[in-house]
Amino acid sequence: DLASNKIMCLQPILEGNGVFLKKINRFVKPSKGFNVIATANTKGQGSDDGKFIGTNILNEAFLERFPITVEQAYPTNKIETKILLNVMAEKGLTATNEFATSLVTWADIIRKTYYEGGVDELISTRRLVHIVEAFSIFKNKMKAIEMCTNRFDLDTKTSFLDLYTKIDAGEDVASWLNDDFASEELTDDTEEGNVNY
Repeated sequence: DLASNKIMCLQPILEGNGVFLKKINRFVKPSKGFNVIATANTKGQGSDDGKFIGTNILNEAFLERFPITVEQAYPTNKIETKILLNVMAEKGLTATNEFATSLVTWADIIRKTYYEGGVDELISTRRLVHIVEAFSIFKNKMKAIEMCTNRFDLDTKTSFLDLYTKIDAGEDVASWLNDDFASEELTDDTEEGNVNY
């Protein structure tokens, strides 16, 4: 959905037919088993809210030529923790299991709150990796988290930092998924956005 309308040239290929390539003056047919795979953060619907600037609304007839759509959810907490531990090992960080677990728990609560409409921003796996990379440089968890959440508005950033502080201190997080966390701590005035991984 970041492509121009020139991708319409793929239409015959998506139907299993060949295409004439003027540059080489040759008709090329796809081999058996040939596939076209595309990614689109907005599923071809474009972005009205500004979360994915530059994306386009794709032609419905074009979209219909992709027979299946696979939605990529965030990894499970277990897998996401492994991802962070692998990054930590690459960066030479040791004894960081608790940090990885706290980061994943923090991101999970924020995502659940986002899906329930209690917050307009979320923490992606990519952002968690950025936090680990910043931690490997500055050796300070809160500084790393703060630097990697500075792109959010002040209220959201403050709420996210406050939540992480509570998780890191070992406070019970289950109750925050109810009224307290969603309605008070993470409410801000920005528009709702799409999920991006």
